[in-house]
Amino acid sequence: MIVLSTCDHIRNEIAPAEILLENEEDVLNCGIDIKAQPPGKNLQNLSLLSGGERCLTAIGLLFAIQELKPSPFVILDEVEAALDDVNITRFTDFVRRHSTKSQFILVTHRKGTMEACDQMYGVTMAERGVSKILSMELK
Repeated sequence: MIVLSTCDHIRNEIAPAEILLENEEDVLNCGIDIKAQPPGKNLQNLSLLSGGERCLTAIGLLFAIQELKPSPFVILDEVEAALDDVNITRFTDFVRRHSTKSQFILVTHRKGTMEACDQMYGVTMAERGVSKILSMELK
């Protein structure tokens, strides 16, 4: 089995995680298993983790891929929805560190994520059928 590990510092900050190919002879058609080891738990399949643990593992893998092959522009739509407040802070720290190499658009309803943004745009509907776009620069 071929094992691909995430970047070391992401492994240390989130949890050890790995991607396993189910069949190394047929890499284009085989499935993959994602395993992670949240703090205080054994290395286990992604399907056995809680929603927050799965979310944090997936975010860690996304950022590991982003480090290997940076994209100049990234859109993340409510990827942190299942995280608690402590892990929201971890997530926003990751985004801030990676924002030196990439631009991020985050779609979110989470207060902690909004507080960490440099600029915020919102859409509100004061009266039925009439949308208004709001923008705010945060320092």
